[in-house]
Amino acid sequence: MSSTSQYALILDDHPLVAHGMAEFLRARLPQMDVVVAAGANDLLRWVDTRGTPAIALIDFWLAEGAAVGLIAQVRSHCPGMPIAVISGDDDPAVMDQARQAGAQGFIHKQAAPETFGLAVEALLSGLVWFEPGHPGSQPLRSRDLPVTPAELGLSVRQGQILALVLQGLPNKRIASQLDIAESTVKEHVTGILERLRVRTRVEAITLLRGRRLELP
Repeated sequence: MSSTSQYALILDDHPLVAHGMAEFLRARLPQMDVVVAAGANDLLRWVDTRGTPAIALIDFWLAEGAAVGLIAQVRSHCPGMPIAVISGDDDPAVMDQARQAGAQGFIHKQAAPETFGLAVEALLSGLVWFEPGHPGSQPLRSRDLPVTPAELGLSVRQGQILALVLQGLPNKRIASQLDIAESTVKEHVTGILERLRVRTRVEAITLLRGRRLELP
């Protein structure tokens, strides 16, 4: 294994989220190369061929299921490398499992971009980052403005999907919760992003911060 090199390695179950995080990091840390892995095996191949990254950011929920085993595997390959787990899940057990698997940080997908950037910088500095609470578990703030799907130009179904997107859930889990085909979810997500005039889920989440989506 070669020594730590200045690149960040990202693995997220949804390509839009992964590339959104990559674009943000490239802008915030221009000195660092950012690589997006296509899957768990691809992530391990990057480590084997390029060496230990400066940091790895891994989605907790992957197509194969929870990434606990992968996190532990990466930790054994790269014992000194900071690992940040990304998730839209509000269950405290998810953060606990990530910590026990060897992660030094946990970042919620509804965290503000600035919080995401600070977390990455803290981990790169050798610190740990486990948010004391998740945005989804906090009481609604009185200053959150209610907004309906119709006001956003969305259908009722698109509103249901957007609500789950804002929780950071991947298409597969959204399809399971709504009992619809994953391909249908993908089509709706594309339509939602176009209607909101954003390119990625991260941008959609940022756009709607301070808004409370109310479903009919």
